[in-house]
Amino acid sequence: MLVHICTLLLAFLGGTVIGLSPSDGMTSRRALLRRGSAGVLASAGILAGGKAQSAAAAETEEDVYFGVGCFWHIQHEFVEAERAMLKRGDSQLTSKTGYAGGSAAGEGGRVCYHNRQFLADYGKLGHGEVVGMTLPRDQIVPFTNVYFSLYNPRTKDRVDPMDRGGEYRSLIGLPGGTGHPSYPAMEAAANDAGFKLIPGKGNDPDTLGKQIVFVYDTAKFPFYQAEVYHQYHNDFQSPPYGKAYNDLADLAFDEGRIKSTGCPDRV
Repeated sequence: MLVHICTLLLAFLGGTVIGLSPSDGMTSRRALLRRGSAGVLASAGILAGGKAQSAAAAETEEDVYFGVGCFWHIQHEFVEAERAMLKRGDSQLTSKTGYAGGSAAGEGGRVCYHNRQFLADYGKLGHGEVVGMTLPRDQIVPFTNVYFSLYNPRTKDRVDPMDRGGEYRSLIGLPGGTGHPSYPAMEAAANDAGFKLIPGKGNDPDTLGKQIVFVYDTAKFPFYQAEVYHQYHNDFQSPPYGKAYNDLADLAFDEGRIKSTGCPDRV
């Protein structure tokens, strides 16, 4: 039976959490992530300040999502990108962990992490782990470049290949899918990074070792927010992100930016 590292790290059994220490010699996922995303941010000139968004671009915001492997570390990197590229403060952050790419939701419209009640299990429903966010339209391509920087640059695969299955496949969600105005530039970014974008059909398989990314229309394959417990979570493959980062979950919940999902959770 395949062992999912996210599942081992989180034995979500009535709220009980089991932490595992990383294996000896395992490459730090955060080191790989930061090595890639820092290069993208620096090349765009945004680590030094960059250009302010135009008022027109800020008026056109769209909900998108990106997924590649376990969503904990991906959320952290997109939070850092929101701060650096969009100058967003803690109460303006939109990056949320969630599920997408499946053809259906469970009872009551719920999509849940693996749980003892076997309630609306995201894997059985064909969804993958993603991070959803709200971006100005003219920032979708720059954030796509950040996304491709999150892969292992040597293997062109996700940095947690020990996680296996469709739950960890590579996927992107856009309004209109491949018909989105930004899609041609995103496809070019994918090609430059050594990947191929293909339309997702829903309930798609793992992409490990294939260098492909499924693209979904968010109207047909919407984003389902993950449980509060999964928001701003540490990535146990590397040192903790810190209490200030973890506390963003409580802030977002108190401000209504993340909500109770009706799934087994800590709230």
